[in-house]
Amino acid sequence: MTPRIIPVELFDLVVFGATGDLSQRKLLPALFHRDLQGQIPPGSRIIGCSRRALSNEDFRAFARKAIEDHVAAADRPPGMMARFLERVSYVTADAAQNAGWAELDKVLNPEPHRIRVFYLAVGPDLFGPICEKLDAYRLVTPRTRVVIEKPLGKSGESAHALNESIGRVFREPQVYRIDHYLGKETVQNLMALRFANALFEPVWNSGHVDHVQITVAETLGVEGRAGYYDTAGALRDMVQNHMLQLLCLVAMEPPTSTQADALRDEKLKVLKSLKPITAEAVPNATVRGQYRAGAANGGAVKGYLEELGSAASKTETFVALKAEINNWRWAGVPFYLRTGKRLPSRVSEIVVTFKPIPYSVFDGQAGPIAPNRLVIRLQPGEGVKLWLMIKDPGPGGMRLSNVPLDMSFADAFNVRNPDAYERLIMDVVRGNQALFMRRDEVEAAWGWIDPVLDAWAASPELPKPYTAGTWGPSSAVALIERDGRTWYEDQDID
Repeated sequence: MTPRIIPVELFDLVVFGATGDLSQRKLLPALFHRDLQGQIPPGSRIIGCSRRALSNEDFRAFARKAIEDHVAAADRPPGMMARFLERVSYVTADAAQNAGWAELDKVLNPEPHRIRVFYLAVGPDLFGPICEKLDAYRLVTPRTRVVIEKPLGKSGESAHALNESIGRVFREPQVYRIDHYLGKETVQNLMALRFANALFEPVWNSGHVDHVQITVAETLGVEGRAGYYDTAGALRDMVQNHMLQLLCLVAMEPPTSTQADALRDEKLKVLKSLKPITAEAVPNATVRGQYRAGAANGGAVKGYLEELGSAASKTETFVALKAEINNWRWAGVPFYLRTGKRLPSRVSEIVVTFKPIPYSVFDGQAGPIAPNRLVIRLQPGEGVKLWLMIKDPGPGGMRLSNVPLDMSFADAFNVRNPDAYERLIMDVVRGNQALFMRRDEVEAAWGWIDPVLDAWAASPELPKPYTAGTWGPSSAVALIERDGRTWYEDQDID
């Protein structure tokens, strides 16, 4: 199957923090892939911008290396690199100083009616200063968009202040708060599964669903990010944004359309319906852990404190929690979330477990009857599995087995699966905010997370230790098993 490529309008994309890790690993390779597919029109420009003094040639050499390091050789046909690098230029500018901003103005102003995208691939402390400089130098036009990377604050209060600083310059329809999980192909297919098929929606409720699990597991530790990570932790880094957005897509009511605000209105309703986890409920509804030395990726690895270079830290590298949604569709259905570093497998998936059949017509020789499960795999090996009970082939009576109807996107479509940033950057250019968080969503998510953070901060308890290469502390198992359930762990995980 050949994917349909929809070109976008002519645009200028200015990447602040253009010499940083995100630009190198994700943004430049994503833009190269879109250019390779013919989606970027001739004349569009990619302008790197940071404090680092570079010439255009220096930055093109940086971009070339980023693409060679992160794009397979087979995806770099002769001539394409040169064509892409012709689009690339560089301006040196400092958010805290006036130097360089007049030069950026000079570069952009010959095309004042073109779509302008300012991508802030910088720390959140620079969001406000950069926006102020864009305003002071009159670089914001009616066709300008600004892209904000996480972290969107460290609490509800700081997120509000951040939104205020951005909102003084940009109107909400111009602000794109990016969550790369929402750009993943399988997340998009969650919408298709629910709302383009008659099969699931009639049973997508508390009458038929027993519980939902959302797992985002990483085999890596904090690596070189220990300094940043110790100020964040797994709850801020993963749950407040990625995992709550996945929960919203699973739990939301059918929107009236796929327009951005129709989708985001329904997600906001879910966030506002989450049952608060009070300080009294935190010990039973949440688990936080911190990895110790162990084995991962085929070798011995250090513990978190060793990577941090500290004797003690209350920062969690693992979180498990039980969420509940107080509305008619989901009353009584628990949503179990877990995420962590240095776990046995790298996997992100959503598991919807349906209720058991009310009565079995089969005798004991048929074997146990497992409940149906829908498993939506976000990474790796993106795809969907529907676990069903079927009869084992052959004579000798009725013997039942639990087997999956397994659809791998790579096998089904035989095309390259684009990186999430490819889709999201092009959606910014198109002006489509459907996959981006609205301000009230961000602040509602913090409103649910803040009491947990406050309770943890007030508690003298440290995160529960777990050995690297295991599925977190034993209390995470107890969290779900005291409800008579267990964590789903697919034996086919890579």
